[in-house]
Amino acid sequence: MYVMYVLEHSDTRQLYVGYTTDLKRRIRDHNNRGQKYTTRKTGEWILVYAEAYRDENDARDRERKLKIHGGAMNSLLKRLTKSRLSQK
Repeated sequence: MYVMYVLEHSDTRQLYVGYTTDLKRRIRDHNNRGQKYTTRKTGEWILVYAEAYRDENDARDRERKLKIHGGAMNSLLKRLTKSRLSQK
């Protein structure tokens, strides 16, 4: 099983999109400052959305569409208005 996921940083509200076969481990890796692109001095990464796929190519394609095509991400964010962290 492959999971495409969207994380939101608790302090910066930055979004991160990725895919993995082990979602719990991957979130733990992000929060343990083990990833170059998601290392932050404070706060934590929180899961706000996930999609499961049986095929790796499907998960990778969905991740790529969200990262590259602004319209796909904007459409998803409209659906996630209640799931995102509230603004401070």
